[in-house]
Order: sequence, then C-alpha cells, then structure tokens
Amino acid sequence: MALVEVTLPKWGLTMEEGTLVEWMVNEGERVSAGQVIAMVETDKVSNELESPVNGVVTKLMFTAGTESIKVGEVLCVIEEAG
Repeated sequence: MALVEVTLPKWGLTMEEGTLVEWMVNEGERVSAGQVIAMVETDKVSNELESPVNGVVTKLMFTAGTESIKVGEVLCVIEEAG
C-alpha cells in the first residue's frame, strides 16, 4: 500500500502559509477521495482541504489551531487503499 503525503496547497498567488483550524478526520479513519479532511484558514478565508485518495489516515502532523504552516508542508499521511 502506498503512503500519500497530503500537503498544504497554494490556494492563492500570494499565499505562503495557513492555519489549521479543524481536522474533520482522526488517525485510523477511512477517507474517500474528495472528502473534506480539514479546514484551513488563509488570509481570513477558510478553505476545505480534501483527501486526494481513498484510504486510511495514518498520521496527523499538526494539531488544530496550529498557525504558520508553510505551503507544501505535510499535513497528514494517508495509506492509499488497494
């Protein structure tokens, strides 16, 4: 099974970092591609972070409320199904 690192995407041209507002999933939980897994705030705009794959969340790298997460940093790891 492949491990997929879900990183903080760059949602805007000037975006450099974000705040992890809330996790919608827990470690060990199954997720589907396109499922919202977290809420991230950038420049006072909330964005939904979606799972890129079907699988199981194996590791959450930050706790809710963590600020100044840089674009490209790994937020969580998902073990891809199949």
